[in-house]
Amino acid sequence: MTQIQRNPTRSVRIGNTYIGSQHPIAVQSMAATRTQDIQATLRQIKVIGEAGADIIRIAVDSPRDVEALTQIAEHTDIPLSVDLQENYRIVKKVAPHVQKIRYNPGHLYHHEKKKSIRDKVSFIAEEAEKNDCALRVGVNCGSVDPDKVGLFPEDDSISPMLASALEHCHILEDLGFTRYCVSLKDSDPDNVIEANTRFASERPDVPLHLGVTEAGMPPQGVIKTRIALEHLITAGIGDTLRVSLTLPFDDKGEEIRVGRQILDDIYSGRFRSVPKLLDPGLNIISCPSCSRVENEAFIELAQKVKEVTEYAKSHAITIAVMGCRVNGPGETDDADLGLWCAPNFVNLKRGPETIGRFGYDEVIGILRQEIDRIIAAEQMTPQSS
Repeated sequence: MTQIQRNPTRSVRIGNTYIGSQHPIAVQSMAATRTQDIQATLRQIKVIGEAGADIIRIAVDSPRDVEALTQIAEHTDIPLSVDLQENYRIVKKVAPHVQKIRYNPGHLYHHEKKKSIRDKVSFIAEEAEKNDCALRVGVNCGSVDPDKVGLFPEDDSISPMLASALEHCHILEDLGFTRYCVSLKDSDPDNVIEANTRFASERPDVPLHLGVTEAGMPPQGVIKTRIALEHLITAGIGDTLRVSLTLPFDDKGEEIRVGRQILDDIYSGRFRSVPKLLDPGLNIISCPSCSRVENEAFIELAQKVKEVTEYAKSHAITIAVMGCRVNGPGETDDADLGLWCAPNFVNLKRGPETIGRFGYDEVIGILRQEIDRIIAAEQMTPQSS
């Protein structure tokens, strides 16, 4: 058994589950079904719960989602976490029915722009306190606070995330709210390792939720996540985790099983990661299937992208496949080619530039043309001696 000295993070209660250095590392997942489909969501919660989840997150973006949540919460004992999007005021309606609320600092800029960030955080924290909820400050590489991005060089994506997380720790604690954890997620495991290591060195008392966002499909998504978790957990960093995989809805319990297996391997001294992530070849990023996905064809599309790009695996091309309008537009900007899925069409991008909108059945052909264009340009570039 590997002896790991965890950072002395404080205890945070989430319903009947506790996170922090005095407690086992919690494993969680997110429901992929549409929240308004109450029976399907309850079935998914059952699948994830039976796999051993400590916490289950669901998305609530509308009044109809809130109405469904009130019924869903009555039928499960597993702590529920809700993901707030731009409309932070919806916290008032969801907080009575959940045990944890996650908000993204970068999303607080989209709604009521004249109101200060501190006032918005104060509103969230007040509702959390009133309803016995914990909070997660969820900082994500694709939606960082724009004010923080401008403070650092363009090629430094980690410092803005860190600055945002630390600022929100200060705001919450200045408001007298300490029942929170933080996450700093990126689709690159090396960035996840650096961001969380730097945060933990400055705030070793704050519990950290670990994960590689948009890790993609197995086995690559498992490999990316394992690399980050092995490095961080062996360094004593991390109090809860999620393995974010692109999976069919009925297989969401696999995220929990993989997370438990990684933890068991780490504590048993079985390490599988290597110093560098992967060979510098094709990198496919795809978001985990969740309830914000507006067309389940996204999952099949991600699999097709993986299959039809096999011929390009030796080329350093990053392709991002995103399943919703919340994360899709921003989190495809840094990829060479990005696909973000709307209900009836797919937006295809070249970096931040939109190429066009295409049907689910035609976008693969256009994608291949773009890949071929990139490969041809590579071959025309003189190789340095």
